Amino acid sequence: MTGKVTARDVHDADRQNVTARFVRMLSLALEQVLLIRRALVGGQYRGLGKATHSLEWELDLLERELEDACLGLMSSGRTTQEELRFSLMIFRSLADLERVGDYGRHVGRDLEAIGSQLISGPLSDVVPQLDLLAQMIERLSFALTERDVTAAREVMQIDYEDVDALFEQIQRAALTRILEQPGDLEAGLKAIQMARSLERLGDHLVNVAERVEAYLQIAQS
Repeated sequence: MTGKVTARDVHDADRQNVTARFVRMLSLALEQVLLIRRALVGGQYRGLGKATHSLEWELDLLERELEDACLGLMSSGRTTQEELRFSLMIFRSLADLERVGDYGRHVGRDLEAIGSQLISGPLSDVVPQLDLLAQMIERLSFALTERDVTAAREVMQIDYEDVDALFEQIQRAALTRILEQPGDLEAGLKAIQMARSLERLGDHLVNVAERVEAYLQIAQS
């Protein structure tokens, strides 16, 4: 004989579903980053814009679903203070992940459009930049699912110490190339634009990590 399903059981299942869909949003962002990385490494850009746009579309769909789910959790009379903080943390982070998807789409579109024109020098640091962003997404997912404050802090540390530094290197390399070879102006500016988009993508991941850290610190105190 099975036990009676209580309102609390339903509420807990709703929260688990919210967590799973939020992690799915992170996995879609990771897929975008890895697609861009593979295109750069292989020099194969055809279809990249469509592929990254498809992932961004799915990410946007999840954002809308999660907005409704979070509002439902927050308006429930069964919600505890800890659960309210959780729902607010997820709800406030949705816009950041939506922007992450936007930046991934922009980079994929631009890279497909001008990939053959890009100059190798300034792009040499983009793959390491993408690797760091992938690591940030993976650590953020781990922080949320395993309730690991250290992992959330690692996301911020990677961005502050490495991602931003690589963007500056890419920018300097592109500007130097433009000065030395003015004919590479358009390609150099595109390299800077792409690196800037990836740097901003990392900033939005940091915003989420900061909320996860704050939530976990209170929840575990």
